[in-house]
Amino acid sequence: MPEYKYTAKKRDGSDEIGEMNVKNERELAISLKEQGLILISARIKSEKKSFSFSLPFANRIPLTEKLMMTRNMQVMISAGISLPRCIKTLSIQTKSKAFKRALNKIEEDILKGDSFSQAIKKHPKIFSNLFCSMVKVGEQTGGLDNALEVLSFHLERTHRLRSKIKGALMYPIIVVGAMLLIGGVMLVKVVPQLSSALATLNVELPKLTKIVMGLGDFFAQKWYILIFAIILISFFLTVLSKRQKGKRMIHMILLKVPFVSGLIRKINTAYASRTLGSLIKGGVPIVEALEISADSLGNYFYAQSLRFAAQEVKKGKRISESVEKFPHLYPPLFIQMLQVGEETGKTSDILGKLSDFLEEEVTNITQNLSSVIEPVLLLLIGGVIAFFAISMMQPIYSMMGSL
Repeated sequence: MPEYKYTAKKRDGSDEIGEMNVKNERELAISLKEQGLILISARIKSEKKSFSFSLPFANRIPLTEKLMMTRNMQVMISAGISLPRCIKTLSIQTKSKAFKRALNKIEEDILKGDSFSQAIKKHPKIFSNLFCSMVKVGEQTGGLDNALEVLSFHLERTHRLRSKIKGALMYPIIVVGAMLLIGGVMLVKVVPQLSSALATLNVELPKLTKIVMGLGDFFAQKWYILIFAIILISFFLTVLSKRQKGKRMIHMILLKVPFVSGLIRKINTAYASRTLGSLIKGGVPIVEALEISADSLGNYFYAQSLRFAAQEVKKGKRISESVEKFPHLYPPLFIQMLQVGEETGKTSDILGKLSDFLEEEVTNITQNLSSVIEPVLLLLIGGVIAFFAISMMQPIYSMMGSL
């Protein structure tokens, strides 16, 4: 068994660093929980950290592929088709080569005697803990088709929410990208030509004009430095976002940015409600559902809050009592609705309705995002153009005024 070096949180909030021989990271987390510790990070002791330069999206499976696979499998299993035949059919239909290879391997493992949940668990980059747990519960209860139905609904709503967010952000990203491209072309191509023309006038240039001319000449001669700087900054941000401390710092900043913070809170609360509600509805125990939900959330602080809630629920407390200690993350509506769900025994239904409501709010915000950002971007673009125009034309107007 590999030896893991880990960092864990104690109940008093302090850190503990240690080593343990276990089969995998999940067993390490379970062993630490039994000792009252929460796993924060872990790596194999003999493993050296290295940076990967592979394309980040090379083997990523689109959410639509997993959604179609889940939905079609549910229909085929309900119709009485055997599981290996279902997976064989799905592997033929999928367009993703990486997904096709994974499905073929899953079919092979099932024919060797593995259960469906055991087979998909060997592909953690494709099938999340949420997916594997739901399938496992479905197998244990004899309701795999019902579990897949809940999963397909969850994936469908997740895909819909992500699509709306991406669609809303696409316009400002394109405009800002075009603005940077135009600004770069002006600095590298237009400004040096105007600089040559102004040099022939033999007049004293304003400081603003000299600064712009200096930048233009610098980037025209050493344009590769700008490209290198962009690549270096992108690489630094990527590495920072993968580290625990870096991720925490980035998420802390985002939660304090006006307007953006409110949207992030609604999105993460909606994801937490949808995921937790789907797992509970699928029959996953509450503590395990909280832990899986924590792993599925991208925001560091929301994940930590659900891990804390899982520990508190083990002690006999309610989920609502645990998340109530994070008022800066969860709105009062979420806590109140969760309390109602726990009191009535309809937690999954309440969480489902709550996620619908929050997703609708996110949709409304993203739809209005373009109308809010558009005038700001226009003012920004106008300001940049005015800056270049004034800095380069000011000497000409000054000379004409002195005639």
